[in-house]
Amino acid sequence: MKFQVYKRKVCTCLPRYGCIFLFLVVFALSFVIDFMDILENTVKSTIHSSYADRHYDFCKFQPLSLKETREEHLLLKSIAWPETPPLPFPHYLSKTSDPSHSSFTILSGREDGEWHKDDNLEILIKMYDFQGLPKKFGGDVLLARLHNPTLGAGVVGQVVDHLNGSYSAVFYLPWEGNAEVEVTLVHPSEAITVLRSLTRKHPDRIYFKSFFRSGYINETTVCNVCLRPTQQPVCNYTDLSTGEPWFCYKPKNLSCDTRINHSKGRLKKNLMTTETLFQSDVNMKVSIPASGPSRVTVLPKTKGWSMVSRRTVKSRPSGYYFHGVWRALRGPRVPHFNTSSAITQCLKGKVVHIYGDSTVRQWFEYFNATLPDLKEFNLHSQKKIGPYMALDYVNNILVTYRCHGPPIRFSKVPISELRYIANELDSLTGGSDTVVVLGIWSHFSTFPVEVYIRRLQSIRRAVVRLLSRAPDTLVVIRTANPKNLTLYETITNSDWYSLQRDKVLRAMFKGLNVHLVDAWEMVMAHNLPHELHPQPPIIENMINVLLSYICPKKGG
Repeated sequence: MKFQVYKRKVCTCLPRYGCIFLFLVVFALSFVIDFMDILENTVKSTIHSSYADRHYDFCKFQPLSLKETREEHLLLKSIAWPETPPLPFPHYLSKTSDPSHSSFTILSGREDGEWHKDDNLEILIKMYDFQGLPKKFGGDVLLARLHNPTLGAGVVGQVVDHLNGSYSAVFYLPWEGNAEVEVTLVHPSEAITVLRSLTRKHPDRIYFKSFFRSGYINETTVCNVCLRPTQQPVCNYTDLSTGEPWFCYKPKNLSCDTRINHSKGRLKKNLMTTETLFQSDVNMKVSIPASGPSRVTVLPKTKGWSMVSRRTVKSRPSGYYFHGVWRALRGPRVPHFNTSSAITQCLKGKVVHIYGDSTVRQWFEYFNATLPDLKEFNLHSQKKIGPYMALDYVNNILVTYRCHGPPIRFSKVPISELRYIANELDSLTGGSDTVVVLGIWSHFSTFPVEVYIRRLQSIRRAVVRLLSRAPDTLVVIRTANPKNLTLYETITNSDWYSLQRDKVLRAMFKGLNVHLVDAWEMVMAHNLPHELHPQPPIIENMINVLLSYICPKKGG
């Protein structure tokens, strides 16, 4: 009993019945505490056992509180993909989803068959296999957009899986004129079976390494958060502040504290024998044809008319393109900061700290290239790694970039520069002159999603602390985005992996005083091809969204 030490001392000072009463109270309290400990452990083990088959046990996870464990359970449930059937052996492509046999149909609009601005357009997608037979289950990864290249217009559609081989997509109609529907099969449902298996069996398929040196002796060993157990001793580099785990095999002739740098290794070979499911011109990122017309003409808005979709639409898209310029449908109006002087005026007196992967490093590079008075200070950092710093002394503007900690897929990052975002945020004073930009998603795709959840929980705790001590600090988060897919990219960074983590990111920061730059929609709605590092016109629009948060237009 936890209180037994005090019972005898206190009882000597109390009447007989008072001592008995006190003993009963202490016994009851001790029983309740022990019961709660057992209950918490039971809940944790029950929740985790539900997902025990998601990864092998050589992936190390930091312990979670009961509240965080429940959150993780809800997040995993929210991104649960429809069950896909096991692949037969030998594998036959003929029974898998075929975009050329599949089709979409535009459903009728209003009673008069017309569509007007601000209406919803709905389409029905039907999936067939390579034999021309209808699919009977869901799980295909589909993207849908509406666009007009002449107007430089585009908007993303919301896809609904009916789990029977058919899908709906709903589009908001934000402009007048022609609008062309485009539906893309990213992956057939059978490919998701393979991608799931890859993460479960090979979460270490991209390995990392560290270089160790002491005097004239040097060694290189393999590192990972998912480090397979061997007879070789392990160096534990778990961060003391955040609890983020990281491990390296110990060098044979050197101690763990002689570690010099961190680098990305290579992709392990011969991971799968189902490459036919990931063919660029056959079943990966391939357009699905229309059955009938693929475009509609959108007429001017009709007063007093409100069209409701047949399907439940969760929300409007975050924005759309018109004449190549992003127009927000949520959040502040996005002005076009089309001159360097306009950007400088907005950033005047500001400190902008950018943390994350190379997709937000693009933002630092944009500012550095666009603002003539912003001069990069030579920190003697390696190219593409950082850290970077640029200063406009006259206008009192400071912009910095620092990459996030492991599992960063950069080469030869000095250990002194290998820092976790949460620790960096804790070192900031914050305030109305401080802008924090976060972008962390791409380098977590090969790991179980639990690794990403824990990283975001750690960052979120630091964001809450920052906003508590400096509520006027502006925090902006860049989301994930779709990209061009090769076989290598699919194994390491498929759009399906990115989509799952993007959902987690949005849910994790929902309700906090932070702002999103919806890179997913901004890349998908644009006419330019999908790329991990979007092309300059898209980056310029992302910067405009960022600046709209820093300098919101009055009445916007």
